[in-house]
Amino acid sequence: MSVLSVDLACRSWSDLGVVLLEQKGSPNDLQIACEIIRWQDPTPPPVVELALRLNTLCLERGAGVLMLDGPQAWKSEDNGQEFCRVSERELNTSAKTGLPGTVLPGTYERFVGYCLALYDALGRLGWQRLATREQPEEMPQKILVESYPYAAWKSLGISPLPAKRRCRVSHLAEAYAALTALLPITTSQPPNHDQLQAIVGGLPGLAIEQRSGLGTRIFGQPPRWEDGHWREGFIVVPVAPSHSAAETRTIGWPD
Repeated sequence: MSVLSVDLACRSWSDLGVVLLEQKGSPNDLQIACEIIRWQDPTPPPVVELALRLNTLCLERGAGVLMLDGPQAWKSEDNGQEFCRVSERELNTSAKTGLPGTVLPGTYERFVGYCLALYDALGRLGWQRLATREQPEEMPQKILVESYPYAAWKSLGISPLPAKRRCRVSHLAEAYAALTALLPITTSQPPNHDQLQAIVGGLPGLAIEQRSGLGTRIFGQPPRWEDGHWREGFIVVPVAPSHSAAETRTIGWPD
């Protein structure tokens, strides 16, 4: 099985970072192969079309875990937070999803709306949000997991990439060198900013597949359907192999 990781964007297909991660060899001989997938199209990706394309790609390539860098739900009414989901508070994410229709800061409204619609579209195609920390007896075939690359870098002990508009080639080279020094990662071609974000954000998917020496940290509360909307949801970040034994949390899926 493989993991498909996506650094989301709503302005153009070419802004999407899409990477297929696969472990080669045994769990004791961790080798991570990353195939970079490029969609060279300057037009905005319609939500339903993107969902269909991601679903098809996962089916063709045997990816049972799909990781998306973007919010999956709104805040629950009674989560104890005033303006955001629990996971967003714990990780201090840039965008905060409040009660339905409320996004902070307002500049993220378009992106958040796009992400929520994409999760819903994938749900209609049979994908299930990660819903429990418990170990499943049987792994479902289509698991949706929310990633957050900024926190993933920090969890691995590596300085996060600067924002795309401020990121230089030297920043990419330094981050890539630090990541490959920590983990045996190979890529099909040199990754750009979006693709490198997808790689680091997608690493927990390999742990979810239970086929690697990586661990995970899980933040937030389980997703739930509340008053006609999805609320809360987990954000998952990777843990470096040397720390996995102490940091790994058990994870699971809905029935």
